[in-house]
Amino acid sequence: MAFADKNVIWVLDHLNMQLAMIVRSSHQVLGVDFLTPDNYGQQVAYMNRPKGEVIQAHIHEPISRTLIGTQEVLYIRKGRIRVDFYESDRTYVSSMILGAGDLMLLSTGGHGFEVLEDIDMIEIKQGPFAEGRDKTRFTPEPHEIRYNDESPN
Repeated sequence: MAFADKNVIWVLDHLNMQLAMIVRSSHQVLGVDFLTPDNYGQQVAYMNRPKGEVIQAHIHEPISRTLIGTQEVLYIRKGRIRVDFYESDRTYVSSMILGAGDLMLLSTGGHGFEVLEDIDMIEIKQGPFAEGRDKTRFTPEPHEIRYNDESPN
């Protein structure tokens, strides 16, 4: 299940929990567009600012935050990848194909990938790294792949 405009897609589970947000490479608005809710552990904003605009210098204060879970941001620089989305109980939800220039925030639930073309991507997530403690791998039940929208490229 997905809620979308043509350039920003929210992948939802059966309870309308947000599993992921996909920002297509074609997304463009004037100014600043904060895409994630204020309570997310990863904040994603799109910015389109004119030449010569000055963003005032600033420092991020060392405030304490308590986060539960891990949110990941993937930026696809080159290639194509299929993402399979799962609810927290490992129930398959749907699949989407991401291409060059697409960005995805994985916010909850599970996910798996199949590389469709050689991929060059960047992953960003909270630290510090907790090897062996922050994820549970699983073999999904067989399912027919369903897509939420048109594939890019």
